[in-house]
This record gives sequence, structure tokens and C-alpha cells, in this order.
Amino acid sequence: MEPEEFDSDVLRQFVLAFKKGKLKPIVKSQPVPKSNKGPVKVVVGKTFDTIVMDPKNDVLIEFYAPWCGHCKKLEPVYTELGKKYKNEKNLIIAKMDATANDVTNDHYKVEGFPTIYFAPRDKKNNPIKFEGGDRDLEHLSKFIEEHATKLSRTKEEL
Repeated sequence: MEPEEFDSDVLRQFVLAFKKGKLKPIVKSQPVPKSNKGPVKVVVGKTFDTIVMDPKNDVLIEFYAPWCGHCKKLEPVYTELGKKYKNEKNLIIAKMDATANDVTNDHYKVEGFPTIYFAPRDKKNNPIKFEGGDRDLEHLSKFIEEHATKLSRTKEEL
């Protein structure tokens, strides 16, 4: 509730609207990016549901803070990861500044930075948290390949 003037009538109207389900939550969000064509998709509060919760795609999402040293160290590795999987039609590598955007799903708990989840396309409300491995290209790739529902398999030449 963000009233310009506050009195009992304003509060009463707000409570009645809430009870009738006519209120929309205020979601903290950066502006939606005009272009989002890079190897790592930028997610903001307003696009969380359309990108991360999209049932057509697996999504690896990193929640970061711009001031976080571990996040800054991960940035080039994460970009490389995005490039590695850029041709996968059903896999999105994404990131979200969790200090400037609300995470609109309670299943994605962010308690430190960076926090990385894999959201399988068929289990969006049961994301898998990346824990215990080094945040390098090898371990993140292994994590993706272990949990991806639909990766195209390319044959490596010997």
C-alpha cells in the first residue's frame, strides 16, 4: 500500500480490495532490458515469471549483487557458460541483480551471493540449488548436464 493520503477510509478501501483479490502486488524491478540477446539473459522482477518460470525451457539463474566480490569473479565464467550453451534451444543461462529486483517465487530463496538455481522446465517450483562445487566452467557445465531435461547431444569427433 502506497497511499498519498492516509486515513481510515483509504485503509478500509485497501482492505476491501485486498479481500476481493483486486490488488496487484508491487514488484521491485529494474526496467525490462530493451535488448536481451547476449549469451546470458538479464532477468528483472517484471520478467522473472516469463523467463525463469517458462515451462518450455530449462533455466540456470544466478542471483547476484553488483558489489559482491564472488559475483564479480564469477561474471567471466558465467558469460563463458552462456556462450557454451547459446545454441541450446531449450536452455537459458540467466542472471538477476537480487538487490534491485524482487524474486517473485518463494521456491527461489536467496540468502547469499551468488546463489545459483537450475529450474527444470517440468519442475519450476522445485529448483535445484548449485551447492558444494567450484564455480568454474567445468563444474557449472556438469551441473547443467546432470539436470537438463532436453539438451541436444552433439557427437564429438575423435
